[in-house]
Amino acid sequence: MASSISNSENLPPHVLRSVSKEVVSLSQEPPEGIQVHINHDDITDIQATVVGPEGTPYVGGEFKLKMVLGKDFPAAPPKGYFLTKIFHPNVASNGEICVNALKKDWNPQLGLKHILLVIKCLLIEPNPESALNEEAGKLLLDNYNEFFQRASLMTEIHAKPQTSSPTTTAKKAKIRKDKKKTLKRL
Repeated sequence: MASSISNSENLPPHVLRSVSKEVVSLSQEPPEGIQVHINHDDITDIQATVVGPEGTPYVGGEFKLKMVLGKDFPAAPPKGYFLTKIFHPNVASNGEICVNALKKDWNPQLGLKHILLVIKCLLIEPNPESALNEEAGKLLLDNYNEFFQRASLMTEIHAKPQTSSPTTTAKKAKIRKDKKKTLKRL
């Protein structure tokens, strides 16, 4: 998955200043349903939480993601990774995200905000034709209800915020365990 080593020494100072301004701006005025987390020790460690949109199997989930800036940024696009497990055609098992904004359609002028919005839109409108998760892509095309059920179950298990009261924690752990068993059977 994404490296945890800082990339700031590989980027020119003017790029670091630009990234810093954009990340601070995004954290102060985030796009709807997206929260950007600033790592003050490494501004190139760009992490965000995307709230699963209504009407999708991801609703109510909080999906953590990370963007990795390569040494050629902004000439080359960053790489995007979901840190939260998700059942989605355009997300590989290691969390890598496949979306045109991070590949052939990359445009440095659009910036990080655009990428975050495109990733959020990907939760609403997956693209099974460019699937990194072939099983999810095939299921989306062949049996949407089963895809929706499986993606909802993964969201419930991995992305729903946990509340922690002693009595509900044990119950929720058992429910999660049962859901994981159900998911394995699928």
